[in-house]
Amino acid sequence: LALGFERDSVCMTDADNDTIKLDPMRSACPIANVLDLVGDKWSMLIVRDMLLFDKHRYSDFLASDEGIPTNILANRLKRLEQYGIIDKRPYQLNPVRNEYHLTAIGHDLRPMVMEMVNWGLKHIPGTGRQ
Repeated sequence: LALGFERDSVCMTDADNDTIKLDPMRSACPIANVLDLVGDKWSMLIVRDMLLFDKHRYSDFLASDEGIPTNILANRLKRLEQYGIIDKRPYQLNPVRNEYHLTAIGHDLRPMVMEMVNWGLKHIPGTGRQ
């Protein structure tokens, strides 16, 4: 998958070179566009859980300390999949249950996640303690 930009929208190209149009861009600013994709209160925590804590199942994310509500978790997983940041793989067929894994685009968020960790540890007292 790859992200690309057309005139007024963000586009993704999947593995089959099909173009998926996302929401219109507010501006050409890369920061604004990253925030539009993962800048809400929960998305980066889901990415963090996959990158740093090897969480992949719905119940794994629900068990995180932040206490994400179930409706928000379902919505964010769907959005992250739509944006090509994660993919969904069934691990059980009856009833169908899925695991979620980072795509290459999702793994490219690692440096940003690590910088957020470092910044938080440096500037926000009490972080990093359990």
